[in-house]
Amino acid sequence: MNKITKDILKQIYVPRPADAHKYHYGLLLVVGGGEFYTGSPALAAMAAFRAGVDMVQVLAPKRAADIIASFSPNLAAYPLKNPIFNKEELPIVLSFVSSAQEVAHEKRAIVLGGGMGRSNETKQALNEFFQQADIKMVVDADALYALAENPFALKDKPVVLTPHAYEFFVLSGKKVAGLPLEEKAKIVQEQAAKMGLTILLKGAIDIISNGEQTLFDETGTAYMTVGGTGDTLAGICGALLAMGIEPFLAAQAASFINGKAGELASKRLGASMLATDLIEDIAQVIKF
Repeated sequence: MNKITKDILKQIYVPRPADAHKYHYGLLLVVGGGEFYTGSPALAAMAAFRAGVDMVQVLAPKRAADIIASFSPNLAAYPLKNPIFNKEELPIVLSFVSSAQEVAHEKRAIVLGGGMGRSNETKQALNEFFQQADIKMVVDADALYALAENPFALKDKPVVLTPHAYEFFVLSGKKVAGLPLEEKAKIVQEQAAKMGLTILLKGAIDIISNGEQTLFDETGTAYMTVGGTGDTLAGICGALLAMGIEPFLAAQAASFINGKAGELASKRLGASMLATDLIEDIAQVIKF
């Protein structure tokens, strides 16, 4: 079994050049949130900042955007017009993608899905976005249900999917819950090859595959069942993509960073640990 170790971070966190400038280490867009799940994009964005990205811009329905903007002065949140993400919002999101290219060039990425909801309108809008947008992506949570309707829409693109076992079933039609680890890994690798992208299957042991190679991450703790730790994982992965890390390596490192930060937070707080506590420990994980 090929396990991810802390050595992976040496490939990412190297001394920064003295002439580094804003956006040298990336611009991440986070699109998500809704009337009920307002915190998801904020958790992803703050985790991304702690992972080292230079700038995060959040796009969310107005209620969520207002809450996110008040969460931290570090966060820039743009309020979308509608209470859910739909086709009306596509031109705005695509304009942010275009603007990101102008200022950050290829050092840009997007995280989609957290707290969005699964209405037909939202799924249709997401599938149009998948067809039109040219940007590195982390597809998480509710956005995975949209992708399941057209699972090859992102084939051979720089994309990381971050499903848990049930979301993987929705995407692939294959049940992996309860299977032996090696059998799970084989199924994940086959699905990643079929879809032409990287899959990070979340679980007690994360499985990461790009269809050719498969690795395992044993970091983490049972206290990470608390809500929001999937959002932090997506944010970290998005940050690494925006920083210029290729998807398979970004997924591996994100899994390790998120799991180790969760371990540190749970040592301090046990069952009282929150996703916001995990975010505060990312710095300790990536510091050499």
